[in-house]
Amino acid sequence: MTNGIAAISVVAFLILYATGHIDSAAVLGGFIPARIGEPGLLDGMAAVPFWLTPITCTVIHAGWMHIAFNMLMLVFCGRQVEHVLGKGGTLLLYVAGAYGACLVQWAINPASTNPMVGASGAISAVIATYSLLYSQQQVRRVGPLSANLVRLLWLAAGWIGVQLMIGIATSGGFGDLGQIAIAAHIGGFLVGLALTRPLLRWRFRKRPRAIN
Repeated sequence: MTNGIAAISVVAFLILYATGHIDSAAVLGGFIPARIGEPGLLDGMAAVPFWLTPITCTVIHAGWMHIAFNMLMLVFCGRQVEHVLGKGGTLLLYVAGAYGACLVQWAINPASTNPMVGASGAISAVIATYSLLYSQQQVRRVGPLSANLVRLLWLAAGWIGVQLMIGIATSGGFGDLGQIAIAAHIGGFLVGLALTRPLLRWRFRKRPRAIN
């Protein structure tokens, strides 16, 4: 599943790059927050339905570095996650991460008409699950908070902090968080943290045994 998602993303990028349609694809298939409040914003254009753009935006990338870094992280973390969650769980995690990323990006700036493209929001969900599954750090409970909840909070805080620093480092100042959709990264990561345990339970749910 991970390899398939990566292959689709790379093929889509190569086609758009070769035909010179990356910019137009970003408008027609990217996630534009303002379209949620104004579904008819792109009426008259062959635009993807706005409810589907959280998925289509994941296969549109702005350039070689964008696609290369995203696919590196997807393959590295995704294959390990898929080993545990299976194909269905990994696909569900990826899709939920894509929608969660767009939801938070919309919540931050619902009137924005700037298209958001790239798979990093969905991949952030995969990274979150990878972090929970393969973390070696021992965490103790804190008061009424269980060790599992403490781990979740630490990972969430750490990821949010890193994303804010990246946003500030790539911006023109503290009042601007640059062109990187850090809200989407945060949204995807939080979805991954929230879904890891339910997906594990679903993956390893008890099945009736055949008695001979």
